[in-house]
Amino acid sequence: MNQETCIFPPSKLTIFAVLFLLMIFSQQAESYDPLDPFGNITIKWDVISWTPDGYVALVQMFNFQMYRHIMSPGWTLTWGWAKKEVIWSMVGAQATEQGDCSKFKGNVPHCCKRNPTVVDLLPGVPYNQQIANCCKGGVVASWGQDPASAVSSFQVSVGQSGTSNKTVKLPTNFTLLGPGPGYTCGPAKVVPSTVYLTPDRRRKTQALMTWNVTCTYSQLLVSKHPSCCVSFSSFYNDTITPCSKCSCGCHNKKDCIKADSTKLKMVGINTPKKDNTPLLQCTHHMCPIRVHWHVKINYREYWRVKIAITNFNYRMNYTQWTLVAQHPNFNNVTQVFSFDYKPLIPYQSINDTAMFYGMKFYNDLLMEAGEFGNVQTEILLKKDKETFSLKQGWAFPRKIYFNGDECQLPPPDAYPILPNSAHKNFISFFRFAGFMVLMIVLV
Repeated sequence: MNQETCIFPPSKLTIFAVLFLLMIFSQQAESYDPLDPFGNITIKWDVISWTPDGYVALVQMFNFQMYRHIMSPGWTLTWGWAKKEVIWSMVGAQATEQGDCSKFKGNVPHCCKRNPTVVDLLPGVPYNQQIANCCKGGVVASWGQDPASAVSSFQVSVGQSGTSNKTVKLPTNFTLLGPGPGYTCGPAKVVPSTVYLTPDRRRKTQALMTWNVTCTYSQLLVSKHPSCCVSFSSFYNDTITPCSKCSCGCHNKKDCIKADSTKLKMVGINTPKKDNTPLLQCTHHMCPIRVHWHVKINYREYWRVKIAITNFNYRMNYTQWTLVAQHPNFNNVTQVFSFDYKPLIPYQSINDTAMFYGMKFYNDLLMEAGEFGNVQTEILLKKDKETFSLKQGWAFPRKIYFNGDECQLPPPDAYPILPNSAHKNFISFFRFAGFMVLMIVLV
């Protein structure tokens, strides 16, 4: 006698719970980068001395992101005071607005706004306005590229705030622009006080109070469209796989400029806007950046790849740019030509991610669109005979990032295909050659 299996349909409550969990995980994934799982910007406040009505704090911004930096025009930091605090003075940075300080007689504070907005000072300011790691115009390198330049600092004297650990209230609602949107900052949290070493390294001192603010990046907060795309080609196929049409959206199509347009000779056409609005060259993909991956040569024990980065933005020179690629053969990189190279190992057991960036004073500046708006490199990789293949798109990258943003890859069915008739043509060639030799001998 056959027994039928009873299948009970899920209840509405179960379906709702599953959808709710998926929604939560998808929101969390927006700010999670699998190639840099621990990347963030940490803002540390160290209270280093008390004043008659407040404190003096050293504020340091550490960019712990491996390949995402803050480029010109630099960072902007905003927060809200918990009480009626004012900023008496700053060193290494400045508030963009003073606000209403009319109630103060005699000494006037540097900023009286409830939500001050602070920016870094420009290079070349007088020495009495500087401290260590300040005054770079808000430009902060990535940790993976240059740890020494991945820090930005300023000093702030705060009044009307309380003069002890119990009376000081932490600032709230931190917002970091770097230089545009993308970062989400958590609440300030009190942490163990920072310990300092004196210059002779024989004595330790520590901050009177320390709190941290952690900011994470999400590409979706910047734009719903990618900012770069990838094209492919190979030695074994004459077909070039271009970037997909409107890879970065076609919302800039009406304002784009053709490469031979007379508008490019206008004065100020290349001047950047404050909000970094691009002025793009007219292309079918409408991306500011295109990365081209070319499988160049296949040797007996090695293979070679050529990478070219092209800038289609007439208003942007990309300084300290970074390129990150994920490919299973990057654990056998033998030599990289004309770029600096650093392996990234976000997970200890997997070495398939590499970061490339320009050599200092050579090609670390990717110039605006035009004749010189590209940089190139070649990579020599040793074959792993157990995994190496030119079939089914294995030779092409899994992910490409430019300046920390993921680029749009072509669809898999458009990749250059390895000719199936290569082996047959090879045999036919030898048959033809043998026939010609036989004809010569008979003659």
